[in-house]
Amino acid sequence: MAYADQSMSTRKAVSIGLVILLHAIIGYAFVTGLAYNVVKKVARDLKTFDVEEEAPPPPDQPPPPPPEQVVEPPPVVAPPPIVQVAPTVAPTIVSVPVAPPPVITPTAPPAPPVSQAVRVTPRGNFQSLMSTEDYPSSSLRNNEEGTVGYRLDVGTDGKVTACTITGSSGFPALDTTACRLLQRRARFNIGKDAAGNPVTGVYNGRFTWRIPKD
Repeated sequence: MAYADQSMSTRKAVSIGLVILLHAIIGYAFVTGLAYNVVKKVARDLKTFDVEEEAPPPPDQPPPPPPEQVVEPPPVVAPPPIVQVAPTVAPTIVSVPVAPPPVITPTAPPAPPVSQAVRVTPRGNFQSLMSTEDYPSSSLRNNEEGTVGYRLDVGTDGKVTACTITGSSGFPALDTTACRLLQRRARFNIGKDAAGNPVTGVYNGRFTWRIPKD
């Protein structure tokens, strides 16, 4: 609609301009004394020029309605079959007790060897220290025999310092004689302590009296 109005206004403006131009030419012709034929020709030409107004465009018509769309119903789809799944059972976790690590006890280094004390030891067999001449005469007459138990105290020089009867033979003469002879005749290897120093010692033994056979 706006385009049509603009086109019509333009043509009207052109027509008005031509009319004004024609009047100017006629006036100029009268003033300058142009020939009448020219004026007549121009007037004839103007009579033949007809400005026709352009017919307005038809009013806007509403657009045709869109074709109706046929909506088809969606296809019927069967539901999927129901599948029963067995429930998952979690495995039983059995905790196994872990044994504690073994306790390692460091082994102590072996102790340095310690010098052992040396006990007194007899020199020889004390049974041989007595002979038939040493037999008490009273015991020979009475046929007295027996075994005497004794304990000897030994000094640092290996000699007997004391004698004690620990088991009687049953006859005092035999006990006394045995202790006296041992104290006089018995000799020992001296004893030593861990440092190697001489020490006193004790020795226990037994002596048997027997009457010699003829």
